[in-house]
Amino acid sequence: MTDECLICKIVKGELPSYTLYEDDEIKVFLDIYPMSKGHSLFVPKKHHTQIFDISETEMNFTKKIPEIARKLKQITGATGLNIIQNNGRDAGQILDHIHFHLVPRFPEDGLNMIPPKMELAEETAKELVKLFDN
Repeated sequence: MTDECLICKIVKGELPSYTLYEDDEIKVFLDIYPMSKGHSLFVPKKHHTQIFDISETEMNFTKKIPEIARKLKQITGATGLNIIQNNGRDAGQILDHIHFHLVPRFPEDGLNMIPPKMELAEETAKELVKLFDN
């Protein structure tokens, strides 16, 4: 944990939160600027800034996401749920502590979180495949 991190302060109880679930590894609490009823943050208690900074083993806390998502869907009466995880400012990350947004969805809720699609260029695809294999 870090002294400046807002999420770390919430985990330590230095800032208030509406906690839905907590154990030794994670804390799940309601987002104070929700996109929908029940919008929550699923956070590991151990501080990591982004997915790039965390090992596979340290990602074990994510195994609890399905259980929490099911419970959140049930208690809100949602018909769907988005799981969003941003890394870096250009990806929309505002808080420098890895976290997952669990956003319950409802019929005609007005949220449009799917950006417009573009066609994959064959040249780009081949280049990326080649680079990834190296």
